[in-house]
Amino acid sequence: MSVNVQYVGFTVKSVAREYNFLVHEAETTPQEITFTIRNEAFTSRRLSFQDAPQICSLKLHRELEASLNTPLKAHYGISETELDDYRESHSPKSARRLFPRKASATS
Repeated sequence: MSVNVQYVGFTVKSVAREYNFLVHEAETTPQEITFTIRNEAFTSRRLSFQDAPQICSLKLHRELEASLNTPLKAHYGISETELDDYRESHSPKSARRLFPRKASATS
């Protein structure tokens, strides 16, 4: 079955941001799916505003795979564990030196 996922934007609420997606499946009416991320995730710098749609999209694709015979829910939240997993898997690797330090020539 062919599925098309479209990110349509976000809404800022008092305690969270809501990220909206449309899921188009063959010959069915598009389904709107909303993901909520608490504002604390942004103010504590655990997640950047630019990364929020991606973490939601990743969860949506996992839900699509898991729900082959059951309908998707209309609303999902991004959990603390999901934030931690995303941050760990997308954090930059420690910079490696291009040229190792030369041993000091002390005699």
